[in-house]
Formats: sequence, structure tokens, C-alpha cells
Amino acid sequence: MAHARDPLTETINDRTRDFDALPMLEQARLMNAEDRRVPEAVANELPRVAEAAARIADALRRGGRLVYVGAGTSGRVAALDAAECPPTFGTPPDLVQAVVAGGPGALLEAVEGAEDDGAAGAREMDARQVGPRDAVVGIAASGETPFVLGAVRRARERGAATIAVACSPASSLEAACELAITPLTGPEVIAGSTRLKAGTAQKLVLNMLSTLAMVRLGKVYGNLMVDMQATNEKLRRRAVRIVAAAAHTDEAAAAAALERAGGRVPVAIVMLGRGIGPDEAARRLDAAGSVRGALGEAPR
Repeated sequence: MAHARDPLTETINDRTRDFDALPMLEQARLMNAEDRRVPEAVANELPRVAEAAARIADALRRGGRLVYVGAGTSGRVAALDAAECPPTFGTPPDLVQAVVAGGPGALLEAVEGAEDDGAAGAREMDARQVGPRDAVVGIAASGETPFVLGAVRRARERGAATIAVACSPASSLEAACELAITPLTGPEVIAGSTRLKAGTAQKLVLNMLSTLAMVRLGKVYGNLMVDMQATNEKLRRRAVRIVAAAAHTDEAAAAAALERAGGRVPVAIVMLGRGIGPDEAARRLDAAGSVRGALGEAPR
């Protein structure tokens, strides 16, 4: 039996006690059944997710950064989300950052003891000069990881907005942050293997935090990623499709507009939508801050 102080994520799952003795298909069914609990757990936290995304958007609008902090699976999930923001939303590489216990090498191999070093987490916040304009999201399945706790406590001391993402209730991480998102995914199929349900919940939450913040900042028009960076042939084809869909035109006209716009998707959309040249389209975008605004469309 788990000790009373053990996090929820470390407890034994009664539904999978004989897991190793089951046929493989039944094991797969059990894992799938447990995984279906994850979206429900995240759904219970949607008001906090929306509030956190709004705070992150406010920080980015003020010229701040979004800094994720995690160890192990939590750090790797954070690094994945941060790495996807520049190509998806056209953000500078340092706008969304992931601080992982043990450094970049920990993305591929476990760095023993790194997650237990709270002082190292605090030093990372100092080294990055985290301050009042920034938003720091601490991610830990148990909510008790010293590296993450050290980071968010120092970040809060330095004036940053602090948000917890944990899968255990009433954790130290929740207490250390101004706002907490706590999808309670319950005991794992394999006891303590938080790369499973807890890791999936963290991925879903971070997907929403970054996406909703970027939508608030005008980097999405409708459901189109209009600030994407077309850095390879697949993405160049996607850019043409996005311009064509947004401007209600064919791909030939979209490609021509993109060429005139120097590959800038938002500029091409506004050019086609308003019948203007690239310079005027760029000026309208700078003034309005979004494609919708530059097109003179009211928010829905």
C-alpha cells in the first residue's frame, strides 16, 4: 500500500494488478481504457487552462516570454511544445523556452539526480533573467520535483507569473504557484510510470496553453496557422493552401501572392483580401496586429 504522503501518481492501480499475466490484447485494452480517463481529467481543468493561457498571452504581449520548467518526461513534453512554436506560429526561438533538469542531454538520456537539485532550478531562472514580464509554467506529475519547485519559487520571487501543471492534488508545486492546473489522471497502468497517463495529460495541457495564447495574439486566422514559417517544400505547399483557403482563391493566385509577399503568409492573405500591394498589406498588419484586424473583420 502506498504511503499517505505518496503522490497520487505513485499509487497502485487496482485495475491493473495482474497486468503481466494477461494476454497482450487484453493488456492493450486495459491501457486504452486507462488512457480514455485522461481527456476527462483535463476537461475538469479547462477553466484553469483558459485562465492560464490568457495570462501567458498577456505576458507575451508585454514583451515577455513563456518559460516551461520540467524534469524527465515533463521536461521532454515541455521541450517538444517549445520547439514546435517557431515553425507553427512564426515566433522567435527564445519566446517559448523549455528548461529541463540536467540540460539538453536529459532530452535523450536520464541525468541521475538532476531533478533533485532545487538550487539548480533557481539558478536557471536567474541565468535567464526571468522577470515580471514573463510567465513560468512548472510541470511535474507528482508536483514535488525539487528542480521544478526551486525554479518556480525563484521565478515568483523575481516577479514572473507562475503556473503549475501537476497530476496530484494539493501538491507543493500548486502551493508555490499563483495558478494551478491539476488533471487528476490517477494511478498509472504500471505504478509510477508517469510517462503514461500523466505525460499524456501534460501534453494535452501544454498544447492548449501555447495554442490558445498564440490565437489570442493573432497568430491564427480562423483555424489557419497564418504565421507559420515555410522552411521546407512540404511547408511551402501548406503555405499556398493556407493563403488560398483564407483568401477564398485558387492555389495559383495564392502562390503568386506569396511570391510578391516574400513568402509572408499574412501579407499575402491581406493583399488578396483587400486588393492591395505587399507594403500596404504589411502596414495594415502592423497596425492591426492580426490578419482579421487587417482585413477589417470584427472578431466572432
